[in-house]
Amino acid sequence: MNICIIPARGGSKRIPKKNIKLFCGKPLIAYSIETALKSKLFDKVVVSTDDEEIAEVSKLYKAEVLERPKELSGDFVGTGEVIKHVLSCYKGYEFSCSIYATAPFLQVEYLKKGYEELKNSDAKRSFGVTSFEYPIWRSFRITKDNRCEMFWRENFPKRSQDLEEAYHDAGQFYWDKIGQKLNDLPFGKESIPIIIPRYLVQDIDTLEDFKRAEVMYKVLREQKVIS
Repeated sequence: MNICIIPARGGSKRIPKKNIKLFCGKPLIAYSIETALKSKLFDKVVVSTDDEEIAEVSKLYKAEVLERPKELSGDFVGTGEVIKHVLSCYKGYEFSCSIYATAPFLQVEYLKKGYEELKNSDAKRSFGVTSFEYPIWRSFRITKDNRCEMFWRENFPKRSQDLEEAYHDAGQFYWDKIGQKLNDLPFGKESIPIIIPRYLVQDIDTLEDFKRAEVMYKVLREQKVIS
């Protein structure tokens, strides 16, 4: 049995009411709920929230809502603690998948791939990743004197195509085998990376991000890349 958990705290500072802000005509959280339901992977889709408006919208889109305790509603509470609370209220599941409420580009095929690969392995987690668009090995810092300083000077003369490709968390979904605690870092040897194309990944942390994501989504929808 599988459970989907969508953490959705109220009180977003940079984008007020971000989780339910209209995105291409629908509340942002609706995309995550609809993708989870459309996948038919889950026996239950639960939104964990401390916000009445988010709860109402989530119910409208057919998710079950679990009220989040006040002690888990602060700015510095990690997602892990929220997931642990939900699982303490819903027993008997073998796999959990946490999906961010701000993942409108998430596609069912990657969600399914994450489940299948984790289920058929000895790994403990699978999650969406994407590649950096530019080789991180040639990156540099700006010093206090407003000068440049490379992190890896030896890579300056190397061609971009000769440098190893690097990946980062896509910020979309995280499958876990319930009851199997990671002994390594989440981005370590016990986790399976599910590679997602860069054009299907966009952080939504600021209003600029939000506007960019809407433009991207509209283009991809017009081209029938996403449904």
